Amino acid sequence: MTRANLLISGRVQGVWYRASTRDVATKHGIKGWVRNLPDGRVEAMLEGDQTSVQKVIDWCRQGPPGALVTEVEVTWSEASGEFPSFSVVR
Repeated sequence: MTRANLLISGRVQGVWYRASTRDVATKHGIKGWVRNLPDGRVEAMLEGDQTSVQKVIDWCRQGPPGALVTEVEVTWSEASGEFPSFSVVR
C-alpha cells in the first residue's frame, strides 16, 4: 500500500474534475480525497496498491472532458490507512 499526494494545475476547476476523480478512484479501489484549492489547482490524496494508484495518477494527467491539465506534481509516502472511502472534500 502506498500514498500519493497530487497537485494538479491547469483548467481543472468547474469541469467536473473532482467528481470524475472520485469516480475513477472508487473504480480502482483507491481511498482518500480530492478538493479544489483557492489558487485554482486541485489537490488529491490517494491511497491503495501501487498499480491502482498509478492508474488514477495517469488518468489525472488528462482528467475529464473539458479539463486542460498542464502539470501534476506527485509526492509519494507511506499509506496511513486512515481513509474509509474516497470523497470530495470542500
